[in-house]
Amino acid sequence: MTTRPSDAELRQLLDKEAIRDCLLRYSRGIDRMDRDLMLSAYHPDGYDDHGVTQGDRETFVDWARSYHQRVQLRHQHRISNETIELDGDSAHVESYYCFWGENIEGPPTLAFGRYIDQFERRNGRWAIAYRVCINEISGYFTGREMTENYSKVFYASGPGTRDTDDTSYERPLLARREGGA
Repeated sequence: MTTRPSDAELRQLLDKEAIRDCLLRYSRGIDRMDRDLMLSAYHPDGYDDHGVTQGDRETFVDWARSYHQRVQLRHQHRISNETIELDGDSAHVESYYCFWGENIEGPPTLAFGRYIDQFERRNGRWAIAYRVCINEISGYFTGREMTENYSKVFYASGPGTRDTDDTSYERPLLARREGGA
């Protein structure tokens, strides 16, 4: 006999999924340099303490975009291992991040840490009310370079771009076939 989830269990699953979606909007927004997408991860009065800078959401988002534009050619923010503790319209969220950035000068940066977030549901929408970024370790990635032949194969479909021209914005996603569609 299969038991149907209760309304409370379904609400909890939907709330956690909305929070995860918000976390992914943030990382996609910064990696595509999409200001509006980044801002959408925060409530209008949201606050971010990233250690190197603190401020309201606009101050932080503008600083982050400017920093990455000045320092890196491209970058990736990966979020994982989320723990979400729901308490009504509030949630305590801890997620791990891994950051890689191809620096304009010098070897790429590799960093690991955690986001500690206070999420709130307002008018049915979950977003970050307050964030603290805990930087655990950062350094330069000095791995072995790929051979030229392997690099040509590996990068045949990329790299991506840091704007809305990136393949991830294509709707519908069109197959890229040798010799045409």
